[in-house]
Amino acid sequence: MLSKKKYLEALDIIMSMYPDARGELNWGTPFQLLIATILSAQATDIGVNKATPALFAAYPDAESLAKADIASIESKIKTIGLYHTKAKNIKAAAQMLVDEFDSVLPQDKEILQKLPGVGRKTANVVLGDAFGIPGIAVDTHVDRVSKRLNIVPQKASVLEVEKTLMRYIPQDEWVSAHHHLIFFGRYHCTAKNPNCENCPVLSYCKFGKERLGVID
Repeated sequence: MLSKKKYLEALDIIMSMYPDARGELNWGTPFQLLIATILSAQATDIGVNKATPALFAAYPDAESLAKADIASIESKIKTIGLYHTKAKNIKAAAQMLVDEFDSVLPQDKEILQKLPGVGRKTANVVLGDAFGIPGIAVDTHVDRVSKRLNIVPQKASVLEVEKTLMRYIPQDEWVSAHHHLIFFGRYHCTAKNPNCENCPVLSYCKFGKERLGVID
């Protein structure tokens, strides 16, 4: 396994590769970020950003979305995968916010996960980007990069990856590090055809060295 010291060295390099890394979903309020993040499950941020302008124009807040006709919601997000289920989830989440939280988004990870369509990753994204509350959202990119760098076993769960990263990375860097890791996984260490040949963290990467036949 890659040591904490070596991992942080690799992370510094990754962060220098993408100094402006940030969340790529478009939103104007914490509620809109919540909805966009729910919609982004198993979908691209680009695809979500194409659909949300019309959705947010029609239903900008929890009250309006809670009252919306489900068919109308679906018509605005039908280009996004699993849109039938997601339409039900975002309407139900909006209704729950209205009924139980006076339309105010809770700044609590466990409470947020009670909303329909909200898991740990979504809660971490919303709390980190909307409120600056420390957390590491482990999406497919963060999971892949963590396993390729060999800080967790290949069979490690998402929660195990998150806990390992939380032990390795200083808390005040959790939110920014998660964005840098996403950019690295999205644009460099891709699922297919990763750019191992031109990777500045190759010397730290078990996966890359094995793939290229590099002998330590």
